[in-house]
Amino acid sequence: MTNHLAESRSLYLQKHAENPIDWWYWCDEALSIAAAENKPIFLSIGYSSCHWCTVMEGEAFSDNAIADYLNNNFVPIKVDREERPDIDSIYMQALQMMTGQGGWPLNIFLTPGDLVPFYGGTYFPVTPRYNRPSFIDILKSVRRFYDVETEKLEGFKTEILFNLQRSTSLETTEDALTSELLDQGLETNTAVLSSGDPGRPNFPMIPYATAALQGSRLNFNNRYDADKLCLQRGQDLVLGGICDHVAGGFHRYTVDHTWTVPHFEKMLYDNGQILEYLANLWSCQRHFLTIEDAIAGIVNWLKREMLAPQGYFYASQDADNFATAEAAEPEEGLFYVWSYNELENLLSAEELAELQAEFSITPQGNFEGSNVLQRFNHEELSPSLEQTLQKLFAARYGEKQTGIDTFPVAKNNREAKTKPWPGRIPPVTDTKMITAWNSLIISGLARAASVLGITNYQQLAENTANFILQQQWLEGRLHRLNYDGQATVLAQSEDYALFIKALLDLHQSSPQNPQWLDSAIALQAEFDRLFWSEMGGGYYNNGSDVGDNLLIRERSYMDNATPAANGVAMANLVRLFLLTDNLEYRDRAEQGLQAFAGIMKSSPQACPSLFVALDWLLNGTVVKTTTEEFAILITDYFPTTVYRIVTELPQDAIALVCQGLSCLEPAENLEQLRLQIRQIAE
Repeated sequence: MTNHLAESRSLYLQKHAENPIDWWYWCDEALSIAAAENKPIFLSIGYSSCHWCTVMEGEAFSDNAIADYLNNNFVPIKVDREERPDIDSIYMQALQMMTGQGGWPLNIFLTPGDLVPFYGGTYFPVTPRYNRPSFIDILKSVRRFYDVETEKLEGFKTEILFNLQRSTSLETTEDALTSELLDQGLETNTAVLSSGDPGRPNFPMIPYATAALQGSRLNFNNRYDADKLCLQRGQDLVLGGICDHVAGGFHRYTVDHTWTVPHFEKMLYDNGQILEYLANLWSCQRHFLTIEDAIAGIVNWLKREMLAPQGYFYASQDADNFATAEAAEPEEGLFYVWSYNELENLLSAEELAELQAEFSITPQGNFEGSNVLQRFNHEELSPSLEQTLQKLFAARYGEKQTGIDTFPVAKNNREAKTKPWPGRIPPVTDTKMITAWNSLIISGLARAASVLGITNYQQLAENTANFILQQQWLEGRLHRLNYDGQATVLAQSEDYALFIKALLDLHQSSPQNPQWLDSAIALQAEFDRLFWSEMGGGYYNNGSDVGDNLLIRERSYMDNATPAANGVAMANLVRLFLLTDNLEYRDRAEQGLQAFAGIMKSSPQACPSLFVALDWLLNGTVVKTTTEEFAILITDYFPTTVYRIVTELPQDAIALVCQGLSCLEPAENLEQLRLQIRQIAE
């Protein structure tokens, strides 16, 4: 038995195709049925590598009694948030208004016709537990409320809709975009890195780390040592259990405050941001050797497990995998953890002792009786310890790392359980291509290539960018997704903003090649035409050519696991101005930032990327220099500087440093040039 999801290309939706629930995808037909039959909509939003989404699919969504009641009394709709972040954003905001918190799976109930939410939550168990009522009891209560408490329902809907609509109306302010506002925002967002609650998990939070690192060069009075905090964040990442020390890449977050036990899914968007952040850290803190190892680990993982033959990167890998082909359900983290007995059998006593001296390994374990590897220090590993990690790699994958160029992926649970894996059964890989997430990888690879001088990184980035330009940009419209070579779903603002940034980053890693800048300029024109808010400034999440019946049209400014589209977009505009001398770009950036100035003043912690953009607006610098000098300068960390290769300079000069419409005296040597860049951008 299958439902309406059977033909979906989304892995997340496919996972629910054989549920007894009569799931629909988000479409006009499903919405019309709900309105015609006067049935509330049960909207469930998640993504393929979400652990609790997987749990709920195997429990409540596979329960026949729940399915019968849900099918008879509601119209159930499933949405992959990675396909439709715009839908997810609206209803996540509504859930947070209702409950004060959010998360996935996002389960929310809408009234038919107007699609206004009136009740919601996250994980609902089959039977009461975790201080949560059973899902069937919730369904019955919601349906009773919808049928009987009509007056209360209308009042609640009115309040929610009012608050959602108000959230799209940004408060105007007379405050200028000043250095004082920048200082306040950078200090507030730097403080985020200093906080650590023992009762809460640890996320990479790269948008905050990026703002703190960028602001560390500025001489504003703050209570936090930004250099120290940024370095500590890098150390926590590369030493902690969030890093896969055996095979490379980073998990999504750790469930504890000590960076030890991760939620084991690996997301492309995290690894792209971490790659760029570590490359920038390396350009500031060259003594931190494990940064280079972690960068190489990310790239090796990307090439081995995440790279499609066409040149793009897959979206994610699950947290869970099957212990055996006969197992009924996958278990979290099995692919990555090690029991003490297993290590004793794999390694000699000397090898195990050396491993224990460097990593957190005990007979009791640190995760459900097994061990997640967490490093104690960032000194270079000995050759013998490197060989020991290679043994663990071979035990996991079935052969040594040096013998694997690419590792086959399991595209679904069936493949995971039926393919003849030489080692452990791997997690399922979501093989869809997402333009925004691939763009983050391009930016990370381009920066790492520049800092470390590794041409292979640059080639990987260029291959991916060319795929997007050739396969995702069709008939004057960028597309968000690609399934097995087929582009689908029109791109949203984050796709445009992050891909334009990626193109500019590629241009800066090889400014003698005009292709990347030309493509960025053309794509920016399309972005402006379809997404810009003429009335208020800033970019809408959806283009004007999208006709979906959504409750509101948002201009997202809040950073989450990824940077907000508007923050990235405003920084892009300033960079384009500096690279082209076209003042229209700068004017648009200033107008856009002014639209969010009220938010930046009242809620600076919500939008670190907007402060990164404000830093560009106030301190953006262009260095006009030769190819030879550029090759030296690009390894330095000058975060609000762009480079333009020129063939003519004043006599005896090696560069001109300019800000706005004025330039400093010609620099005649590297020492003078570096000093000018620092002074003009501080």
